[in-house]
Amino acid sequence: MFGLLPQLKDEFRRYPGVYRPQEGQMSHMPLGMVAMFIAILALAILYAWLYRGGPGLTAGAIFGALVGVFSLGAFVVHNYVNLNIGATLTVYSGLAYLIEWTLVGIVIGLIYRPA
Repeated sequence: MFGLLPQLKDEFRRYPGVYRPQEGQMSHMPLGMVAMFIAILALAILYAWLYRGGPGLTAGAIFGALVGVFSLGAFVVHNYVNLNIGATLTVYSGLAYLIEWTLVGIVIGLIYRPA
């Protein structure tokens, strides 16, 4: 999601002491992809445990939005407090996480079929 917002690339470059250069990020990308897959798998399991019926699209969107709100508090604002980054990067990161996790929730909701 972050790669889709061109204005974020420039924001990350403003903080070279905080973020890896692009080459370093790309060399660590396989680990990041595996970690994201595991995170999505964990969310799919949570969704299955919490699912109470209803349209998968709606339930998935609500679930994903709640995960996005969790990410805002647990990561985005937390990073703003602890890292030397600006409000612009924080706002863009927050929007990206909220949209990203809502979309993941929708996909989980559309795929999940109760036994």
